[in-house]
Amino acid sequence: MPEPHSLTIPILEQAGFGEIAKLRHLKVDHALVTSLVERWRLETHIFHFPTGECTITLQDISLQLGLNIDGLPIVGPTMFDCEEMCDTYLGVVPVKGESFIGSQVKLKWLRQNMLPLGEEPTE
Repeated sequence: MPEPHSLTIPILEQAGFGEIAKLRHLKVDHALVTSLVERWRLETHIFHFPTGECTITLQDISLQLGLNIDGLPIVGPTMFDCEEMCDTYLGVVPVKGESFIGSQVKLKWLRQNMLPLGEEPTE
């Protein structure tokens, strides 16, 4: 994954996503994931290990990804017209069925259709 453009970094930091933008290739340890799935208890939402119980908290994610979890949650309506949103914010309307997963635009489509920023883009 390419580095974010230098003009987008301050915007990402202001939005609280500066640390996440620094994440690059994440190697998935399939054996570890399988082991964790086997130890997950759906009834209690806890991992059961020979040494005791463990759960992942919001604070764990905050510490690992550098996300701010203090303050009020961001909430709002979740029913949007995806085509209208894409047209408004991206200037392009993806083809339904091949560019969406439910109401989410596929990252593959974004990478293929959003041109890289030019030499001197505006904010």
